Amino acid sequence: MRPSPALRLSSIQLTLFTRANCGLCDVAKARIGEFMSSSSSNANKTKQPAPRVVNYTEIDIMDPAQTKWREVYEFDVPVLHVDYAQTPTLDAAKKLMHRFTAQEVENAVDEVEQRGSSS
Repeated sequence: MRPSPALRLSSIQLTLFTRANCGLCDVAKARIGEFMSSSSSNANKTKQPAPRVVNYTEIDIMDPAQTKWREVYEFDVPVLHVDYAQTPTLDAAKKLMHRFTAQEVENAVDEVEQRGSSS
């Protein structure tokens, strides 16, 4: 079952937990960029009534204000949380860790949208 047009108007929040001098983090950022560009170009090609709205944020876990996330992810970056922007539940978000593809990001976003449509 595909998400309804109203549900697709709900924006998705992608939050990448990263740090400086992290090669895997650079690869993860590139994969997220690929997802973002393919997502917008696919919406234009398929004439979807409500293109997916995706917000993207990066959190540097080494920032002194991010102690909570440093304690959780210090040895696991990059980590991508996928959730709804309106009701972020970062602790319960769908997570992708270390190495992932643009397709895996899209699958995670689809899963979050499906989870929202069944609520």
